[in-house]
Amino acid sequence: MCADYKRRNTRHLAGVIGPVDYTGSTGYRPPPWLYRRLQPIAAALTCVGLSPEYAVVLEVPGRHSGIIRRTNLVRIEYGGRHYLVSLAGESEWVRNTRAAAGHVVVGRRERCAATLTEIPAAERPEVIRAYLTRAGRKARSWSRASEARHYFGVSTEPSAEDLARLSKRYPVFRIDYQAPRSGT
Repeated sequence: MCADYKRRNTRHLAGVIGPVDYTGSTGYRPPPWLYRRLQPIAAALTCVGLSPEYAVVLEVPGRHSGIIRRTNLVRIEYGGRHYLVSLAGESEWVRNTRAAAGHVVVGRRERCAATLTEIPAAERPEVIRAYLTRAGRKARSWSRASEARHYFGVSTEPSAEDLARLSKRYPVFRIDYQAPRSGT
């Protein structure tokens, strides 16, 4: 009874003081309320460079309102290319990006126009593995183990089969930066 009560009453703090369980097979796993409220602060900190180098701000127009939506995300480098992984599955930024035909603005202090191209599920496993190992995180590190378990439902060293199985639930986008126009 006490553990159930504690779990129910601290759920709104998940993602801020504890992990969020995104391992469910539903199409969209919304972030906790407090996490959504803190997104503008995280985006502002990223825009001024006070976040890890792999954190970026994605700016995409809302699919219904057209209002620019800002989301703080983790940019992964794999095979010389940059990628974004949606931990929440079919999240709002994923839906907005699809509605905008992939035309977004992405970056940190300096942001630039880019096109996000969704990659097929068969190509996602290695990008997801790169997500887990970003910034030189070791296999036995607490952060990697927690993220692998709570976001992907796998061990810190997931097999190729594990990653292939779950890759259908996690959209991955390749970032293709647009060259700046001369004279601007």
